[in-house]
Amino acid sequence: MSAIKLQQVSKAFQDRPVLNHVSLSIEDGARAVLSGPSGCGKTTLLRIVSGLEIADTGSVYLADTCVAQAGRNLVAPEKRGIGMVFQDLALWPHMTATQHLEFALRYSGIRVADREALVRHMLELVQLYSFGSAKPHALSGGQQQRLALARALVGRPRTVLMDEPLSNLDAELKNHLQSEILRLHSILRFTLLYVTHDREEAGIIGSRVITMREGAIVDG
Repeated sequence: MSAIKLQQVSKAFQDRPVLNHVSLSIEDGARAVLSGPSGCGKTTLLRIVSGLEIADTGSVYLADTCVAQAGRNLVAPEKRGIGMVFQDLALWPHMTATQHLEFALRYSGIRVADREALVRHMLELVQLYSFGSAKPHALSGGQQQRLALARALVGRPRTVLMDEPLSNLDAELKNHLQSEILRLHSILRFTLLYVTHDREEAGIIGSRVITMREGAIVDG
């Protein structure tokens, strides 16, 4: 079964084509990486899957559900069961680590009584349990990255999107967090769609590497 399927998806910004009739199918549980130079459409494609952007043409499916078609969203972003890690992490400075995860569960459908245990388990899984009361400014760069991962994963989404989450890190920390992403994937078995322009990183993270050029898929 395909976890993500795009059919003839196009997108332009102010008459500038960004995606050109892209069709793509990603299997359930896969680690798929979108790779290619800056400006080739990787992030736009990711945002269309998430619902943060709306394609001009084409259809988007998550599992067997059509979530966007004919230039409009049919399912709102928060209802798609997707976890997302942004390039700038988008952590909220006024919230503790625990509050980040609690807030992420607000649309999850998980009973309130079960959320505390789920938050605790996820903080333990990313080795942040003792930092539950810390706000982002009190965390190291690597801890902030792990918090962003935990927030994306705490609702146990079937699909997780990551937009160059490691691009601003030094080599040692980047290598460590690549291993963390692979470890979490092996435990939680989500479908991963990951964006990077780094070919080496793409080869490490991806079981499948999809290469894009000028708004089109050219390999993978």
